[in-house]
Amino acid sequence: MRAKPAKRATAAVAADTDEAGVVAPATDNTGINSPLYVNSVEKSMRVLMAFDGQQRQLSLSQIAALTGFDLSTAQRFTYTLMTLGYLTKDDEVRKYELAPKVLNFAYHYLTSSDLVRRATPYLQQLSQETEETTNLTILDGADVVFVQRIVSRNVLNPNVVTGTRLPAYCTASGLAIMSTLDDAEIDDILDRSDLKMYTPFTIADRGQIKQRLAQFREQGYAHIREEYFLGDISTAAVVRDSRLGRALGAVNMAVTTARWNGESDERRHADLVMLAARAISIQGR
Repeated sequence: MRAKPAKRATAAVAADTDEAGVVAPATDNTGINSPLYVNSVEKSMRVLMAFDGQQRQLSLSQIAALTGFDLSTAQRFTYTLMTLGYLTKDDEVRKYELAPKVLNFAYHYLTSSDLVRRATPYLQQLSQETEETTNLTILDGADVVFVQRIVSRNVLNPNVVTGTRLPAYCTASGLAIMSTLDDAEIDDILDRSDLKMYTPFTIADRGQIKQRLAQFREQGYAHIREEYFLGDISTAAVVRDSRLGRALGAVNMAVTTARWNGESDERRHADLVMLAARAISIQGR
């Protein structure tokens, strides 16, 4: 029986950006019409999500444009978040930026996650043995999110940190998790993905993606080469909860092409990540 996906983020928290650059609620609008839904919480999250890392600081007018608020509404929510300590203001340039207090959310998630706690020693051991970067990711919507990352001296991209989101359809971890899902769930992820070529080697064709998922399902691991980052080769295996019958996330190991020794490395790395994933998985009782 194929595994069920982990719960997705609720619409009150998850956000997307539309073509005009406006931060909007996620396309899954389940629950928005409920009397329990608090619009002011959503608006606060829109302001915070406007700081997407592309610009360190934003002016009030930029925040208004990115959120779709008028200036008065943007000012009220920005002031409130600044008063609560989640934003700071550079009075010299009259711009706002995220405050360190925002990291409290990530800290509380990481320290309370049983999956991260179980996985960390295995990721550390795997990284030490191979001198490669190892990661734990989970599926969130159409993306995978890095929830633990052990970086080696041979890391290709130091800008990928805990909390980074990458598209599931062209990453080893995402494809490994997708290979455990049924056709309807796979179609939903692909429908919500911008299937584009990140490198000349990206497989962005829907039919080809499904074909490779069948292969990855059969062999028990996913393996891709330079599909999101040039020079990156990645192998991933799924962490499971057999009691719930679903995938919890995936362990992957990333290697630069300069350190790649051919097909023998794929088999060796696959065995290592599958072993680590099995050790982290929750077995039935």
